[in-house]
Amino acid sequence: MSIVANAPNPLIAACQMTSTANKDQNFATCSRLVREAASRSACMVFLPEAFDFIGSSTEETLSQAETLQGDLIQRYKGLARECGVWLSLGGFHERGNDWENDRRIYNSHLILDGKGSVVSVYRKTHLFDVELEGRVSLKESKFTIPGPEIIPPVSTPVGKVGLEICYDLRFPEISLALAQEGAELLTFPSAFTLTTGLAHWEVLLRARAIETQCYVVAAAQTGRHNERRTSFGHAMVVDPWGCVVAQCTEGTGLCYAQVDLQYVRRIRQEMPIVMHRRADLYGKVAAIKATPNL
Repeated sequence: MSIVANAPNPLIAACQMTSTANKDQNFATCSRLVREAASRSACMVFLPEAFDFIGSSTEETLSQAETLQGDLIQRYKGLARECGVWLSLGGFHERGNDWENDRRIYNSHLILDGKGSVVSVYRKTHLFDVELEGRVSLKESKFTIPGPEIIPPVSTPVGKVGLEICYDLRFPEISLALAQEGAELLTFPSAFTLTTGLAHWEVLLRARAIETQCYVVAAAQTGRHNERRTSFGHAMVVDPWGCVVAQCTEGTGLCYAQVDLQYVRRIRQEMPIVMHRRADLYGKVAAIKATPNL
């Protein structure tokens, strides 16, 4: 694991793990990682999508879903209090509002403060419905409700954090909207497939950092979860210039980075792209009124 050192700035930790269908085992892994990060003086720890569990079937996934008031989130609240750290719980299987009738869930990203209080909840807006012949076949919308809104950035000890989840990474509009609302860090807790991760993981994370001039924090699932599913891994932190400043190697673990908000401000001042944006033009293509002279 790589560690970035720059003493006065707050330390963050991005986790990498291999969730299974065993919720107690997954919690034990997350607890160990959070305690380790707290012992290194990290003030915010980021857990990946599906930190709670990864089922081997739709039926198993739905059978283990809970509400935000359920036992598992209560355990994480206690962990945050015990360690005195903020937690990004990056993809919780939350029972939907009409659970008794439709048995559908949200993919929810929670932020807990150091006292164990839920300060923000974002429900994933872009659902992963992808069929890459012979390589990837997932249809998240089969059992997941798309989130209704983008949530404002959350003020934390490490800066203003914008919440996203995994597949949201492919849609720059949400990242740009969060940056416009003051985000200094963007989070992409993920369970990227091996195929898509090899092709696009790092380049997309770096692109989001460069175009928003934010730190990007991407906790990740890694390895084989069951006979049907494997994740790419490579949890990482990217700085607002697009440099990978921390990255996990193979297996379960942590990578650390210190957040320099003065660096964010300097980059935005030296290259003020937010001032150069032509929002009056985006989304519109001018009609060709006459054949151009060639």
